[in-house]
Amino acid sequence: MRIDEQIVLVTGGARGLGAEIVRAFAREGARVVVDYRRSEAAAADLVREIGEDRAVALRADVTDDDEVRALVDAARARFGAPITTVVNNALADFRFNGDARPRPETLTWADFDSQLRGTVKATLATTQATLPGMREAGFGRIVNIGTNLFQHPVVPYHDYTAAKAAALSLTRTLSSDLGPDGITVNMVSGGLLRTTDASAATPDEVFDLIASGTPLRRVIAPAELADAVLFFASPWARAVTGQNLIVDGGLVKG
Repeated sequence: MRIDEQIVLVTGGARGLGAEIVRAFAREGARVVVDYRRSEAAAADLVREIGEDRAVALRADVTDDDEVRALVDAARARFGAPITTVVNNALADFRFNGDARPRPETLTWADFDSQLRGTVKATLATTQATLPGMREAGFGRIVNIGTNLFQHPVVPYHDYTAAKAAALSLTRTLSSDLGPDGITVNMVSGGLLRTTDASAATPDEVFDLIASGTPLRRVIAPAELADAVLFFASPWARAVTGQNLIVDGGLVKG
């Protein structure tokens, strides 16, 4: 299925990386569902920017199964067909500020629980809610947003990194189960992005340090990672599943 034939759900799609992913799919002609939790105004602005004929803003806390199912039903009613593509981008409340991160002696299970719910539970919820429609269409694309921190923990964000590592495991196990249905499941893992709401707290010297370690000598932008997400939804990736593509300017190899 071409991108311009797909109906795409982007979780956390109103701001930052999510908004750039929405714009990337819209640019290629897809119809896009902009999920938001608190950013109603930003979601509405993004829909107006794209056009209300091809985008809709729907609220759902993606850790809540009932809210996700209601969103999926509303999207189908709006576009007259099921969601075929899901980008699990939503991030539980988090700021990339190494000075303020929990240290081993202060880290709590609540820190892990928040990130695991926001990443793994949310991915499970969106997968289960959209799976019937994908099977009906005989086509599905699930793209999970990961991180390069579990290969190269330049800053040890224990809770966030553990949740993303678990999401990679789920990516690979889901790909095995869903492949016979024509559904691929992949991950795109960025590094620190310049700049999103989550990375706005990062000191300039950290950006500079990371940039100096990349072959490109720069920190990548959200729009550049969004373009890599398009690849996994495109016909060119039809034989690719269970993979993790690192998009960080070459900082992490493999």
